[in-house]
Amino acid sequence: MALPVPLPRAPLPSEGGSAFWYEHELGWATAAGPPVALLTGLRFDVLELPADAGAAVLRRIGAAGTGPVALAAGRMRLLVAAGGADELPGLLDWLEWGGVALDLTAVGAGGRMTAPEPPGRPRGPTGAAPDGSFGGRPGAEQGAAVWLRPPEPGREVEPTLPALTHFGHGPGGSAGLGDRGGGVPDLVRLVDTAATECHRVRLLRGESTGTKSQPLAFS
Repeated sequence: MALPVPLPRAPLPSEGGSAFWYEHELGWATAAGPPVALLTGLRFDVLELPADAGAAVLRRIGAAGTGPVALAAGRMRLLVAAGGADELPGLLDWLEWGGVALDLTAVGAGGRMTAPEPPGRPRGPTGAAPDGSFGGRPGAEQGAAVWLRPPEPGREVEPTLPALTHFGHGPGGSAGLGDRGGGVPDLVRLVDTAATECHRVRLLRGESTGTKSQPLAFS
């Protein structure tokens, strides 16, 4: 009588591998690779846009206005609060960007993003710097996923992520959709800035915006 052959077990993350670092240093869920992927919709969602538009966003709003930021294959990925991906279409409509082709997308529950190599493990030629310009991050020019603004081990990521703020509680108690307080980055400001820079990039490239009445809200 032939004995049943057990199904192969999923490999455990090696102690020195990137999956082990994300799971044990940050507490982030991963999916086995290669390449290793980070699961979205649990601790964070992701806004994704062209790298040149993303670099302009980082220059405009600074480090205090974003959470961790990654770069891969010409696309910048900005981590935002979980649930932010579901808010993107409504925010774009509210900000009067609805119907404009922007190349600004989001990845939320059930999605994944390629895990950049953990910080401090350089590989490949010099790539992009933290401000989005090239010249400071190994591997970026080759399309490998790299951190421009990496997460910090030992620090909860959620307080650093741009989130949707409450109505009626703007800065200093003013009315409006604005600062949630406590120094938490504002998702509305990030989305508006990202949409503006995506639109600007498409115009500079001479690409069709997909509508005859697009806003020119450059600031």
